[in-house]
Amino acid sequence: MEFGFWHVTCAVLVPGILLASWIDYSQRRVPNWLNLALIIVGFAVQGWFFGWSGCGIGFAGMVTGFGLLIIPWLMNGMGAGDVKLMAAIGVWMGPLLTLYSFALGAGIGGLAAIVMIVSTGRLRMACTNLGIILTKCSNPQLAFGEFGSAKSFGSTSQLLPYGVPLTAGTLIILAATVFGWWGF
Repeated sequence: MEFGFWHVTCAVLVPGILLASWIDYSQRRVPNWLNLALIIVGFAVQGWFFGWSGCGIGFAGMVTGFGLLIIPWLMNGMGAGDVKLMAAIGVWMGPLLTLYSFALGAGIGGLAAIVMIVSTGRLRMACTNLGIILTKCSNPQLAFGEFGSAKSFGSTSQLLPYGVPLTAGTLIILAATVFGWWGF
């Protein structure tokens, strides 16, 4: 097999998102320098292998990744680093694989949240918090305020470092692409 785009993607994106995931897990943040580096190098690699059309695909992927998480961030439901990480992933993966990576990562994140809730005995508090979130989402005056924000729950919930499931989803979709488990 000829050395190509997916080889470089595996060599650069995989360690980059694993580092982002580890930092998010340990510090509950994804640093801007790392997201920016992944974006810049992603565009350079897209351009090297595919020219302007690659940069266009990278841009569409970046917008897709950013667009998927900007509303939850605006609603104070997650950190900005997660939004920028998904945008950086999008530069490398393009819009369709970014959408798949996000969907799988969201599913993994949901399962992780359920395990965290059940294993810590916080099911009752989680149901109360879910009611607050539903109230927030159903009321335009509350939707983008601090009410029901991730930070406002304080000790009543555990914050999930969302970079971890986003990374897991991306790694699975990347492996499926590289190993030809499907036709993308």
